Amino acid sequence: MRSIKPFLLTVTTLASAPAAAQSFTPVAEQSAEILVIGQDQSSGGATKTDTPAIEVPQPVTIIPAELYEAQGAVSISDTLNYVAGVQANPYGPDSRVDGAFIRGLNALQFRDGMRDIFSFYASIRADPYNFSSVQVLRGPSSMLFGQGALGGLINLNSKLPSRVATGEVAVRYGSFDRFEALADVTGPITEGLAARIVARMRDSGTQTDFVPDDRVMISPSVTWSPSASTDITLLGLYQEDDSGSTSQFLPLVGTILPNPNGRLPNDRFIGKPGWDRYDGRLLQGTGIVDHRFGDRAKLSLKLRYIDSDLSYFTHYPNSYSNPANPYVLLDPLTGAPVIDPATDTALPDPEQRTIGLYYDASIARMEIFSTDNNVQFGFNTGAAIEHLLLAGVDYSWNRVRKTGAFGIEYIDIYDIDYDAISDFGGGLPPGAEPSEDVEQTQLGFYVQDQIRLWDRVSVVLGARRDRVTSRSFGGAQVAQSATTFRAGVIGEIVPGLSPFLSYTESFEPIAGIASNGNPFVPKQGNQYEAGIKYQPNAASMVTLTAYRIKENNRPVDDPSTPDPFDQRQAGSLTSQGVEFEARTLLPGQVQLIANYSYNEAEIDGTNQQIDNVPKHNASVWAARSFALGNDLGLRLGGGVRYAGENISYGFAFPNGIVTPDYTLVDGFAEVSWHRWRFSVNATNLLGESYYSACLARGDCFIGAERNIFGTLGYRF
Repeated sequence: MRSIKPFLLTVTTLASAPAAAQSFTPVAEQSAEILVIGQDQSSGGATKTDTPAIEVPQPVTIIPAELYEAQGAVSISDTLNYVAGVQANPYGPDSRVDGAFIRGLNALQFRDGMRDIFSFYASIRADPYNFSSVQVLRGPSSMLFGQGALGGLINLNSKLPSRVATGEVAVRYGSFDRFEALADVTGPITEGLAARIVARMRDSGTQTDFVPDDRVMISPSVTWSPSASTDITLLGLYQEDDSGSTSQFLPLVGTILPNPNGRLPNDRFIGKPGWDRYDGRLLQGTGIVDHRFGDRAKLSLKLRYIDSDLSYFTHYPNSYSNPANPYVLLDPLTGAPVIDPATDTALPDPEQRTIGLYYDASIARMEIFSTDNNVQFGFNTGAAIEHLLLAGVDYSWNRVRKTGAFGIEYIDIYDIDYDAISDFGGGLPPGAEPSEDVEQTQLGFYVQDQIRLWDRVSVVLGARRDRVTSRSFGGAQVAQSATTFRAGVIGEIVPGLSPFLSYTESFEPIAGIASNGNPFVPKQGNQYEAGIKYQPNAASMVTLTAYRIKENNRPVDDPSTPDPFDQRQAGSLTSQGVEFEARTLLPGQVQLIANYSYNEAEIDGTNQQIDNVPKHNASVWAARSFALGNDLGLRLGGGVRYAGENISYGFAFPNGIVTPDYTLVDGFAEVSWHRWRFSVNATNLLGESYYSACLARGDCFIGAERNIFGTLGYRF
């Protein structure tokens, strides 16, 4: 791992939701701690106001850090393993990016209410230890957040300073030689001033040979409260990752399809050890000013700056030119493929061993500036009619620049001669040139009125106007505008039982060019949703919902071209389904989380489920704490996750390639004594070997292998 350079980071914004400001459970309460989702918490990012989730006509799931840590999460994607309507890690564990499908569609990631990812492979992954909770909003949320995905969004709530002095230090060791040291300390400095520092150091391997997962992360923050009505929070982040790509894009023939040489091992590395890398450095400064004007008015000012540098050097096999048989015969004299003059294509390797090996290298720089400012004001228009009016403006600017090179070599994939693979002197290959220089700005104005009638019925109405401009390589500026709306109603017909109905819209500009040479036009869509929320007590919430999403201009694979990365924009897509989510505390202090979702997501007119989206997902998680006496406590938990089969279609497989369903078992145990705790986490406890996705374009993605780690911690 590299050494950390001295740094000084001036910071500026923070959290979107009041529910985000969580701190440690006092030590005296830890031995009896029951990890229950705070369903009575604020809906947070769903409305940008401090409104109970039961009063919001939209499914909202809040996963506290204590819960996803018990569930063994080592990435942001892992925190979503037990959330209804979400397919976490759809392409298996990925050391480069966090991914999830919500309602069959790619989800966008936000941090403290502001988007923090604007390009693939230009930044490193967020660290789950740095957050107090992860929030999932299902359904479109463009009315409040601007450009956003139709299926929903993921919002990460940063850990903030607490006025109560608490902290923990811990060490961890586990599978793949994972060694970590962690620290999280917070408390008051002087009257009106509190601070916090969160840190992680990790030296680790991964389930893929020659791919490390090393990290240094440190996040200091401070909150100054000059008066009882004003809070000013500054938060900084320095993070450095030395990693690679756990996704090796292994060919279909040799994984899910038979090869006479057998099945390729799951840990097979296709690249040059020491040259392949995914190394990044991230500096981030955020800050917020909250000022309350009495009990019914509040001003919130937020902004953030991100500076990211990334080196991404990788290899992957050419499984795409001929997905049904990607192996090619080489001329022993030239080392080049033998071309069939009749078809002008490479002759197949009769032994099915030799395959093209692409090398792809890029150095990226990403800068982001974001700000979100709003004012909320409560007033009445009658004895039983309360309003909470929210009006705001947000702005973001981002620029992504990449320099890269691309080429091909050939290997025997069943017996790789790593020494023979080029390393280009450890740097970029010859011919490297600027490959991307995209600059984008967004300016949005939004207004929302939450109307509470007779303290029983809530109506949410909102509208937003966005203008997005983009420029590539300093060329002509392209401007796009959109207006999005939101309307919903939820009412408590009997105590604790609240049906709801909503309509929402979404708008998402897309960078890039379609296979016909035309720039992508923005995706737009809408959703109708109806459901019911049942809250028998503060520790429980049951939600049943049905939805129908209509999306236009979705980029999909273009089967008319041989390039597997060529895309066209489909006319329209429909995603519809039902979701059930129950989170409760049963007699005997047993925490229970149960989810089921059914989703049909199809390009209209094809009658085919879109790639890598299972129709069925289900999960169950249960945990219980035991007081053993003499300040000794025991906590046990376990869960089961199920993902249905998914199908991918392409020119080589018009009838589709089926990725089988899989079921995974997770487990957790913790012993606590006074301020000490020792825990063991296990994901995929039974060691199920499975594929997360196998795509008709030619490649397969390995599912997460068994991961077991133990943590020894001290809390104070």
